Amino acid sequence: MLSFFLRIMKQKCGSYVCVQLLQTLNILFENIRNETSLYYLLSNNHVNSIIVHKFDFSDEEVMAYYISFLKTLSLKLNAHTIHFFYNEHTNDFPLYTEAIKFFNHSEGMVRIAVRTLTLNVYRVEDASMLAFIRDRTAAPYFSNLVWFIGNHIIELDTCVRNDADHQSQNRLSDLVAEHLDHLHYLNDILCLNISDLNKVLSEHLLHKLLVPLYVYSLMKYKNLLCQNQEERKHVSIVVALFLLSQVFLIVSHGPLVHTLAAVMLLSDLETIQTGASKVLEMYGDISSDKPIAFSPPKESLEKSLENLSESLTISDELCEDENNLERKDSENGSEEVLEINHASTSFDTASSGDMPILMSPEQQEISIPTEDLEEIKHLNVTDEEKEQRLALESPLTPHAQKM
Repeated sequence: MLSFFLRIMKQKCGSYVCVQLLQTLNILFENIRNETSLYYLLSNNHVNSIIVHKFDFSDEEVMAYYISFLKTLSLKLNAHTIHFFYNEHTNDFPLYTEAIKFFNHSEGMVRIAVRTLTLNVYRVEDASMLAFIRDRTAAPYFSNLVWFIGNHIIELDTCVRNDADHQSQNRLSDLVAEHLDHLHYLNDILCLNISDLNKVLSEHLLHKLLVPLYVYSLMKYKNLLCQNQEERKHVSIVVALFLLSQVFLIVSHGPLVHTLAAVMLLSDLETIQTGASKVLEMYGDISSDKPIAFSPPKESLEKSLENLSESLTISDELCEDENNLERKDSENGSEEVLEINHASTSFDTASSGDMPILMSPEQQEISIPTEDLEEIKHLNVTDEEKEQRLALESPLTPHAQKM
């Protein structure tokens, strides 16, 4: 059935049909209770093919049903079903990588669905999958997420500065609510206690958001901290204090909170000018070689994921070449073993037939008359001596007959 759906999608049949198919898939997976039926639907990789299909996301309905479908799939994730979505051999996880591309979507419901999906993924206790997220996607995703949150804060600060007559209260309330959602999301990730993810996320938060945008905004001479006008990103002291208070109220990850408090309470202007990273190293376990600055990531998340996909393709090709070489070496080795076995079998056959048994030069020099051998047969000898006698008698009997 899923392969049939996929063939219809590939026919470019228009957004209406795609919406109906996505809606059907969403209802189908939402109402599955039997695990065997779920495994059957997830087999053959058709679901992953649907996930990576190029839909027209400019259509709001397609976007809504697509992200809802991904969120529904994430609710089915556990230690058993994760292997239908994350391929350890190809190091590919389309359910996660396709979803996080929409972390900064203009529609709030899409952003919320992406956050829910990522938390559902992080909760699955699978070491190889979490290693993939840590090594391949954590840094680009968290760096872009922190930059997105920072820009949202600057927008909030702009709204406060321009709302002298209090005409934008609704807009300001929405911005504050959105920011609190961000903090709760970050805290939910940290509360999962995945040490590798917590370290990466804490580094980006401290070095790219909390210290350069929140703490630095509390200083009187902010311009001393920046080299050029573009780097002079800060918010008003009132907004900075409000934001910091919310961080301490919501975030419960000890190392992050303690380090942030140390930077605020144990630093002075001279320390920050020479490098607040020294303070981070001194008062917390979170240290990094990243510069402390509110600056955009080197590349967008989508570009990072594209580069990841290309690198995985190259890696797969190299692995395939190595496997082919190993297969050829194995085949050549098998052929050599077969030739050796064939030669050994021929030798054994000939030995049991007409060919004389090969003996060492010492054995060939031994010559015992037949009378002596007959006499030996009637002696009381030990088993060990009998074995020696038989070893001598068997090869020398033809020789004795010739004599």
